[in-house]
Amino acid sequence: MASDLDRLGAEKYVLLTTFRKDGRAVSTPVWVGRDGDELVVFSAPDAGKVKRIRRDGTVMVAPCDFRGGRKGDDVPGHARLLPEADARRIYTLITKKYGLIGWLTSLGSKLRRRRTGPGGIAIALD
Repeated sequence: MASDLDRLGAEKYVLLTTFRKDGRAVSTPVWVGRDGDELVVFSAPDAGKVKRIRRDGTVMVAPCDFRGGRKGDDVPGHARLLPEADARRIYTLITKKYGLIGWLTSLGSKLRRRRTGPGGIAIALD
């Protein structure tokens, strides 16, 4: 039987749930890659999920469809923000996994975020 890390790393989309100061959950469908013993995603450095992870890295991850429709159970984890050099590696992983669409999305994100650089998030499952 595949581990949660294997199963979630193979998904096309996962629902990343972060938590506001008041404890309310905020879920966002994201592309996911696997980097060793962690799941990785990229995000705009000024996105809400990045701000929430900066404050508290507690997250939940679940398989989902592209609209965020849950396809399985939540798995608890802890997220950390990656330095820009590591975030660039995440772009490469995502581009490899998602092909042309991944490359175009990564390129668009890079062009929009020239000043701030890419934002990478690593998630270690509990």
